[in-house]
Amino acid sequence: MESWKIQRGPVIRAEITVPGDKSISHRAVLLAAISNGTCLLTGFLPSEDCLATVGAMRALGVEIEQPEPTTLIVHGRAGQLTAPEADIDCGNSGTTMRLLSGILAAQPFRARLTGDPSLSKRPMQRVMTPLSQMGARLTAEGPKNAPPLVIEGGKLTPIAYESPVASAQVKSAVLLAGLFTHGRTSVTEPEQSRNHTERMLEWFLAAPHVDGLTVTVAGEMTPESRDFHIPGDLSSAAFWLVAAAAQTGSHLLVTDVGLNETRTGVLAVLVRMGAHVREIIEVEEGEPSGSIEIQGAPLRGTVIRGKEIPNVIDELPILAVAGALAHGTTVIADAAELRVKETDRLAAIAVNLRAMGITVNETHDGLEIFGGTPLKGARLSSFGDHRIAMAFAIAGLFAEGETVIDGVECVATSYPGFHDTLRRLATHPDRQTPVITALPKE
Repeated sequence: MESWKIQRGPVIRAEITVPGDKSISHRAVLLAAISNGTCLLTGFLPSEDCLATVGAMRALGVEIEQPEPTTLIVHGRAGQLTAPEADIDCGNSGTTMRLLSGILAAQPFRARLTGDPSLSKRPMQRVMTPLSQMGARLTAEGPKNAPPLVIEGGKLTPIAYESPVASAQVKSAVLLAGLFTHGRTSVTEPEQSRNHTERMLEWFLAAPHVDGLTVTVAGEMTPESRDFHIPGDLSSAAFWLVAAAAQTGSHLLVTDVGLNETRTGVLAVLVRMGAHVREIIEVEEGEPSGSIEIQGAPLRGTVIRGKEIPNVIDELPILAVAGALAHGTTVIADAAELRVKETDRLAAIAVNLRAMGITVNETHDGLEIFGGTPLKGARLSSFGDHRIAMAFAIAGLFAEGETVIDGVECVATSYPGFHDTLRRLATHPDRQTPVITALPKE
């Protein structure tokens, strides 16, 4: 087990970039792999999760070159994949398993998808239900419809699916399967979820039709091969944005970062909490991207709930830390989805904040965080969840005494350079003392 020791950090004044967007990296690889030619992808996130998607497509007969860690050359197979010789290991990546299920549902062979112990506890029924309605046969071999997931694909029937939850992964799985049908497939959500798949389909000239909360794709569509640049991940930037927002006198500029309108909810929350935020869109084609400038100020509590939740779902752990650093009460509600992520994130946040001296009420679908109390250093667990580990590394920058976070090896699933960036941003300039130290493995 790997651990980090964090000490209180100085005011942040810096300009940074963040690694490529995780959600877009997954989707770019998948759509390039089923396109009709060769695609150059730059800005790819070489994290364990995204590399699981690369490995899965290679196992299905797609040639993928990686001349540099962040560059891929994907030779599309025009939707015609080959049967894998063994189980496909999705690692810790629920995105890999769920989105790949949509493509495999249309392939004329059997595939078995496995994952690590964490992924093997995550429910797959949400994608199994619509894909089964389309004609694929899916079997979850684990308890409570958890992986391993066996998919026996074949000829699919288009459907009009009304999703009971706002989930970009469910929507994407159905839309990807819909490309292989003889008709039009639609997904209607109760709230707007991330629209990366819709944007990527449009970029690869398999444009969907969007009407409010309903997205429709035409069947018998082969994506056209096109090169694509993946911008920086706003969810990764969120850790640094909160670190700067909560420090009066700080100034942070993040460049070449994704500014998709279904992902910028974290900026709206920070503005509501009192941070000074400016976003500049510099690229609009494909995925909007640009720069974010943030200046710290005293933060105040806020309420995060309802329609806002799907678009800040990944940022809620670090926004909970922001709530602990703010004056007043921060309420997170309608976020039961956090209980079925890499860990029960609501419980993990509550346990760690309490260990740092913060009063927290945990509800069935959220948290009530009473901020304003100085944080104290403590020994915390990542609970095997990368976003919990990173969120509480930021919390450690504001705590008196030392904070130790155990189980930080999980951070490599989404942000392999996080440790180095934190070390660079938060080293005390007067004595060059790093605020983060990797402890010997136990």
